[in-house]
Amino acid sequence: MKVIFMGTPEFAVPTLRKIHEMNHDIALVVTQPDKPSGRGKKLRKSEVKEAAEELGLTVFQPDRIKNKENIEILKEYAPDVIVVVAYGQILSRELLDIPKYGCINVHASLLPKLRGAAPLNWSIINGELKTGVTTMQMDVGLDTGDMLLKSEVEIDEQMNVGQLHDILMHVGAELLAETLDKIEKGEIVPEKQDDSLSNYAPMFNKDNQRIDWSKSAKDIHNLVRGLSPWPTAYFVMDDMSVKVYESVYLDEATEHEPGYVLKADRNGIYVAAGTGIAVIKEIQMPGKNRMKVEAYLRGNTFPDHITLPIIK
Repeated sequence: MKVIFMGTPEFAVPTLRKIHEMNHDIALVVTQPDKPSGRGKKLRKSEVKEAAEELGLTVFQPDRIKNKENIEILKEYAPDVIVVVAYGQILSRELLDIPKYGCINVHASLLPKLRGAAPLNWSIINGELKTGVTTMQMDVGLDTGDMLLKSEVEIDEQMNVGQLHDILMHVGAELLAETLDKIEKGEIVPEKQDDSLSNYAPMFNKDNQRIDWSKSAKDIHNLVRGLSPWPTAYFVMDDMSVKVYESVYLDEATEHEPGYVLKADRNGIYVAAGTGIAVIKEIQMPGKNRMKVEAYLRGNTFPDHITLPIIK
């Protein structure tokens, strides 16, 4: 098949490589423009652009894919299918109608659950025991198109979003390969989504990244691993934001109020939660490197018998 591939971050790279491996004709790779990065604000290529250049593919980086002149460029390629994996821009109806087989999206959840920008993170934050990848026929709605194929993955209780990302990006590549094969053979029957079963997976901000000690220790643990290594959960101490990268939780009762620091030792920082005890294992103090609590305590102290502020 003649393919236009649209994607930007690392998550999309295995799918691009898989399509190339299958000897489909990748006519064009569309990715976000290079962005300034680091202290020197040097322009940085997207991971998809780097992979495309390595594979000798033509790259197109429009600021706004919906502009008429950009749509006309894509039309000139006359693709059989457009594959979209975490591209980062909304596609218009005119663009969706270009390819013979439509636009196929690789979405990192078991739709109709967790539509939106951050399904990987929210599957863990919500305490899901499984998630997966869905290939979907795109429409103008937000992840509302007909489902094509699914692949499930179990979520371990200690798995963080970085680990889940690395698993699902390869699962997604294999599922997309199977999807293209079955589309060519006419073996897929699209399935409508049940909107009543959908949830939204929003982007993150300082409010939903902050640890709420009044919640259960398990919920706090799920927030930490759902945001590790990025964009990271945090708590406030002495008007400082302390990032948290790793935790565990204990189903133990305590008479102390939520946020009370019971102790800090080589095993972690023990904080009373709404129910149970949250144990913080890895932190990053402002302006410092991330460190295991055990290592941090070798040269620093962490105050105990204080109460950390809770969200009001």
